[in-house]
Amino acid sequence: MSVRFEVESHVARVTIDRPDRMNAVDGATEAELDRIWDEIEGRDDIRCVVLTGAGERAFSAGSDLKSDTGKSGLEYWASGNPNGFGGISLRTSLGVPVIARVNGLALGGGFEMVLGADIVIASDGAKFGLPEARVGRLPLDGGMVALQRLIPRNIAAGLMMTGRTLSAQEAAHYGLVNAVTAADGLDAEVEAWVADILACAPLSLAAIKHTLRGTAHLSPAEARNLQTPALMAALVSEDSEEGVRAFREKRPPVWRGR
Repeated sequence: MSVRFEVESHVARVTIDRPDRMNAVDGATEAELDRIWDEIEGRDDIRCVVLTGAGERAFSAGSDLKSDTGKSGLEYWASGNPNGFGGISLRTSLGVPVIARVNGLALGGGFEMVLGADIVIASDGAKFGLPEARVGRLPLDGGMVALQRLIPRNIAAGLMMTGRTLSAQEAAHYGLVNAVTAADGLDAEVEAWVADILACAPLSLAAIKHTLRGTAHLSPAEARNLQTPALMAALVSEDSEEGVRAFREKRPPVWRGR
């Protein structure tokens, strides 16, 4: 398979496994990624996802241009996945935190998948870019609409209008990356973030993620008063009582996800 999917101890690991193609995504890989995200959404045993690419050179170089679908740019846009590139860049229905483990180049759709993550950990040699205009195409699957909402508009415009790349350090400076580490420390840094996520109540995290991603168009007061299903589920959960009880009893909480 072009994607490895493993679940252990509440952590799903999704690895694009095409290192010979810089983990570029062809049609079969796109379909498998979309299927995996759907499966994750339907499971209650997964509390964190780590998304990465195989090897050391690339997280993902984006769309595999050597695997031509035969579609024109207009046809591609009209038939685009509503969940964005790789089924994740624009997905709004996933309540589980996603960590992007960026081990190299994240270009085009690869960068768009990073934009769909909640936390980004990058090796110090990672690079980010949206070079679609250099081949007469557009960053349609999240880049053109999401990037300007995460970093200053002119920085986003400069990247997309030149095809230039951001270094990991520059991406961290603009707030796109949570942590930058040497390549040999990347896994340890990712696992530290995973451990901290698992220490939190899963329903609380789902409510936080939903609010972060679903209320940016509202005023703070409107967003605060929005009674979403995720928010209400967290507020009335058993875990909300367990967390306070564990704090008072000076012990780690045991999350049930309910």
